Amino acid sequence: MSSAPLLDIAGIEAGYGTSRVLFGVDLSVAAGSAVALLGRNGMGKTTTIRAALGLLPATAGRVRFAGRDVTGQPAHRIARLGIGLVPEGRQIFPNLTVRENLVATARAAPGGWTIARVHDLFPRLGERAGNLGSELSGGEQQMLAIGRALMTNPRLLVLDEATEGLAPLIRREIWAALERLRAGGLAILVVDKDVAALARLCDHHAVIERGRIVWRGSASDLLAAPEVAHRHLGLGAPGT
Repeated sequence: MSSAPLLDIAGIEAGYGTSRVLFGVDLSVAAGSAVALLGRNGMGKTTTIRAALGLLPATAGRVRFAGRDVTGQPAHRIARLGIGLVPEGRQIFPNLTVRENLVATARAAPGGWTIARVHDLFPRLGERAGNLGSELSGGEQQMLAIGRALMTNPRLLVLDEATEGLAPLIRREIWAALERLRAGGLAILVVDKDVAALARLCDHHAVIERGRIVWRGSASDLLAAPEVAHRHLGLGAPGT
């Protein structure tokens, strides 16, 4: 695993209209590593992702991906450099089948992701290959959104609210899949509220509050500091 940042966000400021949301956010993801961005609702997690990926203009700061300055570039151009996004709300194509969803935005690569590999990661999708996206459960839609992102053969997988609102069994399946992806060397940036699962998956953790990073640490740091989850996330200690 390289220590050089694959994604490097430095001093990003962004907002909506006249409302400023981010105030100089710094965040990086090394190649092959997994990083968690945590925070209460409305604190700037999604805005950070949107600004980093070109979905929202940044008013200040810089974003680099794979050594290239991508600040201000269109989202589609940044994505083509090797970023797969699983957005909040999943945003699958409801009127396409599972298979059609997977191939709709796929980019072939030697030894890369195929429909068979996605089915191996998420067997439920193989069982529902002919079903429309609208016919899937919420958990199956999230699996499909992850599979669709993987079919672009990304170097970095970004997940916004990876398991929010899903049943416990489905959450466990998704976390297990993400752990497999991480073990295979895929870099991951994930937003979620499951502190215990994030501590198992991620090397580094950053907490955002009112548009500023207010805490950083390793998984062991997070587990050793339950007050962080309580004070900044409104949760009990990890695992409780």
